[in-house]
Amino acid sequence: MPALTDFNTITFDCYGTLIDWERGILAELRPWLARHGKQHLRDEEILEAYAPFEAACEAATPAALYPAILEEVHHRLARHWKIAPDPAIARAFGQSVGNWPAFSDTPAALQYLKRHYRLVIISNVDRASFAVTNRKLGVDFDRIITAQDVGSYKPNPRNFKYALADLQRALGAKKSDVLHAACSIFHDIVPAKSLGLATAWIDRRRGDSFGLSPDAASGGQASRPDFIFKSMGELAAAHEKQLPANG
Repeated sequence: MPALTDFNTITFDCYGTLIDWERGILAELRPWLARHGKQHLRDEEILEAYAPFEAACEAATPAALYPAILEEVHHRLARHWKIAPDPAIARAFGQSVGNWPAFSDTPAALQYLKRHYRLVIISNVDRASFAVTNRKLGVDFDRIITAQDVGSYKPNPRNFKYALADLQRALGAKKSDVLHAACSIFHDIVPAKSLGLATAWIDRRRGDSFGLSPDAASGGQASRPDFIFKSMGELAAAHEKQLPANG
């Protein structure tokens, strides 16, 4: 069993791990749904409809920027709920990433971890959207790798291969130096483990489901992370406990 102190670099999924994308997406979709008589839909119903559409769009158009992915998802949700499409609302949804809030524990945890690790983003987003998000996170990341840079979206292992090559070139980081922290088994833990990366599952849903993953049934050895934490704050606290007494 590895220790958190065995690593010098942590790579993070952003949306769902550092940023509360479920709350952000629901805040954007609920007013639109209410205007069309769909206010009765439960949060889980909305998220369970959203997730497979996003994954399908990302797989079908891997070179599309994330705002365009979100626009198309909005159009598909409109068809799914038999709502007349509204291109202006769909475009606004595509530009909404910067509105999504950080989890309350994220900035302090990142500030603590920055004192001990190189911090890296590996995210299914575009550079412009992440630049707005980054203002909420409270640290300067050592590297930022987006789907726009790679030309594909996680769970494609290509994103992690690209990241590992980038970290080796830019930071001299070996695979054994890197811990990947993420909330999604489907998007992150499975493909990262397939390449031999150590992983930490940030289980913000307390095992309830895999959140906005389209494949809540992902399981077995391929999805078993090396560490499980309920929050970023818990990861930071666990690291602090592993430091030597004079650390």
